[in-house]
Amino acid sequence: MFYDDPKKHNLRHNPFKALVAPRPIAWVSSMDLDGVPNLAPFSFFNAVADQPPTIVFAPNGPRPGGGAKDTLRNIEQTNEFVVNLCSWELRDAMNESSAHVDPKVDEFEMTGLTAAPSVHVKTPRVKEAPASLECRFITRMRLPSTNPKIENNMVIGEVIGIHIDDAIIDDGMIDMAAYHPLARLGYMDYTAVESTFEMLRPDGDKKT
Repeated sequence: MFYDDPKKHNLRHNPFKALVAPRPIAWVSSMDLDGVPNLAPFSFFNAVADQPPTIVFAPNGPRPGGGAKDTLRNIEQTNEFVVNLCSWELRDAMNESSAHVDPKVDEFEMTGLTAAPSVHVKTPRVKEAPASLECRFITRMRLPSTNPKIENNMVIGEVIGIHIDDAIIDDGMIDMAAYHPLARLGYMDYTAVESTFEMLRPDGDKKT
């Protein structure tokens, strides 16, 4: 099949996000100017460079009733945020934190998670997360939107500090089975990494 109009694919649901999968989840903690923390997951997320380590995620769409999402507003006001990586074990708390609530609601308290201090930013990280990336805000780019009710945004951040739970480190490398990272598929589907395989590059590059 082929389609070039999202309204004319003749399938039960738009398959785009099911095809571009799996996508890691940026469980972003941020903080407003009054010091109220916010925690929300975003599945349009990935690493885009490693010298320096740089990430991108997309806080798309307005809050119910209008206005920028809390995460985007907080980041632009404070110039910092933390990307917490989500494991299978934290799936329920991650999902609960996706609820649309008042900006003054602390999702750490709402989900029963622990707000642990960061090193280089004031924004707290999720203590229970297997890894957390402290980020300095670089830029936000407005992207085109075909829906007048949805604002598409791309946020780029430089990773300036990385927290890793020692339990997922084995012989100096990340043990993916212990890490068990969660990822988003299409529709309401998720997956978690349970197995890996190694395939070396033909030019003989070492592991990076």
